Amino acid sequence: MKLKFTFKIWILIIVLAFSLLAIFGMPPTFIKSGVLITSIDSNSTAFEQGLRQGQIITEIDGQKIISLEDFSNALQGKYDSNESVKTIIKTENSGVILFSDQPPEITVSEIPKTQINLGLDLSGGARALVQAKDKKLSSAEINDLVDITSNRLNEFGLTDLKVLPVSDLGGEHYMLIEIAGATPKALEEMISKQGKFEAKIGNDTVFIGGERDIASVCRGDATCSRVERPVQIEGGYASRFLFSITLSAEAAQRHADITNNLTLSLNNSEYLSKKLDLYLDDNLVDSLFIGKGLKGRITTQIQISGSGTGETGEDAVGAAQESMHKLQTILITGSLPYQLEIVKLDTISPILGDEFIKSIFMAGIAALLAVSIVIFIRYKKFKSSLALLITSISEIIIILGVASFIRWDLDLPSIAGILATIGTGIDQQIIILDEARQDKYLSIKQRMKRAFAIILGAYFTALVALIPLYWAGAGLLKGFAVTTIIGITAGVLITRPAFTDMVKKIED
Repeated sequence: MKLKFTFKIWILIIVLAFSLLAIFGMPPTFIKSGVLITSIDSNSTAFEQGLRQGQIITEIDGQKIISLEDFSNALQGKYDSNESVKTIIKTENSGVILFSDQPPEITVSEIPKTQINLGLDLSGGARALVQAKDKKLSSAEINDLVDITSNRLNEFGLTDLKVLPVSDLGGEHYMLIEIAGATPKALEEMISKQGKFEAKIGNDTVFIGGERDIASVCRGDATCSRVERPVQIEGGYASRFLFSITLSAEAAQRHADITNNLTLSLNNSEYLSKKLDLYLDDNLVDSLFIGKGLKGRITTQIQISGSGTGETGEDAVGAAQESMHKLQTILITGSLPYQLEIVKLDTISPILGDEFIKSIFMAGIAALLAVSIVIFIRYKKFKSSLALLITSISEIIIILGVASFIRWDLDLPSIAGILATIGTGIDQQIIILDEARQDKYLSIKQRMKRAFAIILGAYFTALVALIPLYWAGAGLLKGFAVTTIIGITAGVLITRPAFTDMVKKIED
């Protein structure tokens, strides 16, 4: 029998072609060489010079970069001295020149072979489900919280992240934060505290963090932002940081009014009687002396300082840099509008994700082959088994293609949705095969119509049941709902009609 492609089969072929294009891109991503920048510190020299997340590094100092090993070898030993060195980094479309005594503050990975976005469950990282403490937020309030939190985390240098508003079926609103490829340490620290910064003289507040009182914060400029050399202390080392801020006119006036009432210190006449106390979340983090020349004076320039400690000098400098960066971020963004609490915090290893994908892939192929063999044994037709296998694989490709096109992240619930779609699809294809063999008094066309009526009824029943899952579990089951809806819709509109035409050709 010579199989002629019908209109419905051609539709399936065209959709498959577009799906493969969406999955692999044009030109295909698997033929590209280099390493992908997955994250970059927004306060770094590399960022200022033009390197961005998503760019592909192809060359460093004239050396071709094909793998992560090449990237590591190109930088190894280059920054052993404390002197600034020149580094030329070329990407696919541009190049930058860096002068620094530190390696570029970027994270790189192998270039993905496809354009499928893997969710946190598969790529690894940290996920937190957060809600306001002792307060039920409205939809507008949770959206405002998402905007503020996104700003703060981006200022903190966590660029490879997603912050989304979600809700459950009970109407509770939450904030979902995901940082792919990261540990939960920074995430938990940044969102479990409100980040309320206050500078006080005695009981009087001079200024708080945020744009109302802070006009600018010095970052990345050695003339007004630095970490000093570590000094040895009991039990380790300590390193002090300093950076300047510019106050608004109102905050500067408050500073003048408060200091105008102070006297000189009895212990040291070079300073005023009270210090400028810095509080973070109501905890005293530092106290700064106020020079006598600032008494009653309107000044917009204030220097903030603090320290970091560690077992080694390097650890102390790192702790000081981290503390300074955090304090600078809070001064820029201000405090969060509510105290937050973490409802659920997950950490996933990327190694587990890789192993899970391999296991699911092998199990899926084995299941499809097993079903095809059972179909062959039951119907004694190799073509029917082959048609079922082709149709089931086509559905998977279409789901992945649509997910790539809409930039949907595939997570564990999404994988479960794909498996559910395969099972539903096989059930419906068996219905078509059974109807094709039943009631020979009806034409094959009439039998296929009857089979399709059953399939449509099952489709709308499943669709109605899946829609509530989009919001169930505070949005954590959204992946299952979306992928399953994509799969069963593609089945009813594309793969089932094509399979029906295949069966007609086989039975004729």
